[in-house]
Amino acid sequence: MMDPVLAEQAKFAFQQAYAPFSRFHVGAALRTKSGKVFFGANVENSSYGLARCAEQSAIQTMASNGEREFTEVVVYSEASPPASPCGACRQILFEFSPEAKVYCYNHLGDVIEGTVQDFLPHGFRLNPDR
Repeated sequence: MMDPVLAEQAKFAFQQAYAPFSRFHVGAALRTKSGKVFFGANVENSSYGLARCAEQSAIQTMASNGEREFTEVVVYSEASPPASPCGACRQILFEFSPEAKVYCYNHLGDVIEGTVQDFLPHGFRLNPDR
């Protein structure tokens, strides 16, 4: 079941998104194994390749704070069906926690859920014993 605290944090992050080009806002919030919550929004840039997705922003904040594993991540958008992590984000999430739960939801209450591994089967890890 999706954690309501993470759902609210993802929705808050969505409201902070900087998306002047696509106008497609996304927010993400995750809970680490130690119980800390980190969130992020998508941030676009005039040089499109420098844009960052919400999931990447949340992971970067988590890692920058010394955390290395998360148990669940919630992604919020107003897309229907709910937007799921892009391929790059799936790989980044897989790097840290392939078995974590993923919940994608929208303003209509629709939810898509699974594990990171469900979203990226056979994901790449340089050190599979980590």
